[in-house]
Amino acid sequence: MNSREEKLAAIGRLLDIMDELRVKCPWDREQTMLSLRNATIEECFELMDAIVEGDPLYIKKELGDLLLHIVFYARIAQEEGRFDIGDVATALCEKLIYRHPHVYGEAVAADAGRVVQNWEVLKQKEKDGNKTILAGVPKGMPALPKACRIQQKAATVGFDWHERREVWAKVREETEEIQVEIEGAEAEFGDLLFSVVNAARLYGVNPDLALERTNRKFMARFGYMEHKAKEKGVSLQDLPADEMERYWNEAKTKHLNDETL
Repeated sequence: MNSREEKLAAIGRLLDIMDELRVKCPWDREQTMLSLRNATIEECFELMDAIVEGDPLYIKKELGDLLLHIVFYARIAQEEGRFDIGDVATALCEKLIYRHPHVYGEAVAADAGRVVQNWEVLKQKEKDGNKTILAGVPKGMPALPKACRIQQKAATVGFDWHERREVWAKVREETEEIQVEIEGAEAEFGDLLFSVVNAARLYGVNPDLALERTNRKFMARFGYMEHKAKEKGVSLQDLPADEMERYWNEAKTKHLNDETL
């Protein structure tokens, strides 16, 4: 591992390279915050993929790509006379100190739950902080992790089930309502999904990660069926239903996962 001095030197080198690219590279010179936006979103998703894979080299690469974007945005802002990377780091340091009074002040937080509760209260007290509990949930956030984040924030003020097992009654209720109101069921499906996300949260399961693992498992098993069909010289849609089911069950017994993709 690098020493502190080596870490600082590496960051300094990155800033020097960014400065040079911004001047000498036609592509880098033309970029704006808006032009980089979609690529930044893509880099975030690639980092999430790397974390699911658990490959440290892959994670390191994607963290680097994301860090490049942070440095790039700060460099553009510097040229516009708005702020620079030093201001970004300073503001972050001040925010972390302010929101951790149990570390840097006199407050007491016996567990992680209390830390989160204090965090939300402090955010609303900040001059440019969130004015309501749910104001900090990004509007463009994908629906599944967004539902989980909404529920987490609501729980910080005590709006939650007293016992986590109580959530299953809500899941059953929403399932029954879909069966009754199958016409125009979009809203009912939304309610059901929201309640299932709630159950996952209460049982310590990340619903987005859980669904992603299931997606990959399904893709691997489906890919196995396609492979078996090709071995027979036919397309998947030409396989009889019973044969397709047999290959699916074979894939399950082989414990196929995303590593086979």
